[in-house]
Amino acid sequence: MPAESRHRRLLANRYQLTELIGSGAMGQVYRAEDKLLGGVTVAVKFLSQALLNKKMRERFEREATISALLGEKSIHIVKVRDYGVDEKEIPFYVMEFLQGESLSEIIKFHPLPLSRFLNLARQICFGMECAHKGILYQGELCPIIHRDIKPSNILVTQDSALGELVKILDFGIAKLVQSGGDQTQSFMGTLAYCSPEQMEGKELDNSSDIYSLGIMMYEMLTGDMPLLPENSSFGGWYEVHHYAEPQAFNPSLKIPVGLQNLIRKCMGKNPLDRPQSIGEILQTLEQIELAAKPAPKEEKELKTEMLPFNGQRDLKPDISARERTVTLSAKDVCLQSQWPKDKPQQKIVFPHIMTCKDGALATLWVMLEKPDILTSIASIRYNQFLFIPTPHPMILWITVLYHRENGPRWLPCYLDLKTLQGQQLARALGELGNYWILFFALDDPKKCERAITASIAPNQCERLKDWALQGQSARVGKPQISKRMLKRELDKLKPKILVKLEAGLENIASNV
Repeated sequence: MPAESRHRRLLANRYQLTELIGSGAMGQVYRAEDKLLGGVTVAVKFLSQALLNKKMRERFEREATISALLGEKSIHIVKVRDYGVDEKEIPFYVMEFLQGESLSEIIKFHPLPLSRFLNLARQICFGMECAHKGILYQGELCPIIHRDIKPSNILVTQDSALGELVKILDFGIAKLVQSGGDQTQSFMGTLAYCSPEQMEGKELDNSSDIYSLGIMMYEMLTGDMPLLPENSSFGGWYEVHHYAEPQAFNPSLKIPVGLQNLIRKCMGKNPLDRPQSIGEILQTLEQIELAAKPAPKEEKELKTEMLPFNGQRDLKPDISARERTVTLSAKDVCLQSQWPKDKPQQKIVFPHIMTCKDGALATLWVMLEKPDILTSIASIRYNQFLFIPTPHPMILWITVLYHRENGPRWLPCYLDLKTLQGQQLARALGELGNYWILFFALDDPKKCERAITASIAPNQCERLKDWALQGQSARVGKPQISKRMLKRELDKLKPKILVKLEAGLENIASNV
């Protein structure tokens, strides 16, 4: 059926097609109204009639399946809602309708400033990381290689809660990496962004997408392509991707050296020379972002309530050995910290991400009476973490300082995983495996009184990293509802935590 004849057609007795909004090699995309859901606007993609053969039908169906499964895991991948065939046996699938600009349109005339680049690049990486971690397909966890990462496949939309929101589009040539499956032995992709191994038709892994990402990041920051062939033929691009060195960055753009090095590494000719995961790239981007903002202000104050959760920790009253394993520079940074002017001078606790010469520090800031500080640092340190994905992704970070005579001191706080600070702290806690507790005296808050460390159990570290990823892809809800749900969880778990702490003290006493 010609594309123009589909206008105003009712598809599957549900989707009212209204206008053609896009057309490409794989097919056509229409704006439509979902009559079953009260006229909600959706997009419907049809497979091109020129491609109606068994192989292309299977690929089109796989594209819909991949996008549907990934869209449920990440807000940075376009969501697919339905799949079917029309009366002419032409396959189609229905996806969310997105309004915005492609990244290629955004950088067409001007490169991105650093702050906007970091925001968009992080979101692109979150979506790619989700794909690379894979989906459960036919009973097997299969990583997804996009194979066509480029600016025109990145859409930037506006979200009322998140501001600019990135969506990765077009998984039409994406590859499911299945054990024992037939791998692609022919070239597919866009010449300007293809990895050397992709141009050779080799089996691909996530490092091929990382190469394409490196080229795209260079273009985002400079407005230029890092590699330019003598002609635009396959042979011309093959030559530069295999043998040419990327163009140097323009010094006038003042791109941080660490970011330049990261992008050059992504464009390594040998896959082994590139970052080995998107997580590695995200970690570097976060360090660059922190360095660009050496003294970030606290985001909105997180109210503290007594809210712990489940998890397990070794109970040891003296962790001086652990303190010695942390670099002196980190402790110096903590001890030289001053109480923020925008925080009230009262008994509160709040989280904060800090930097030292060795990187990011996860810290918990506490204000107490000076005698209470001395008691606290002589207490057993115990921590647990709780994650709730809905209605709003939130981590409850609970620290307990337990003293034999004075009992427990609860130091709880929330990490909102829809904020940059919440994401950074969750990742830092998971990757570092410890955090600093900074104590400030009520009567003299100008300088940190004492700073101690607390270790996190390895299983909790892994969960924190997973929760950070899940939180990024979860939907925005009502944070206060999530906090109330966590508080109810505390009410049930608090007695159990105290039993563990008291038992721990008895074990320590029996070993003295």
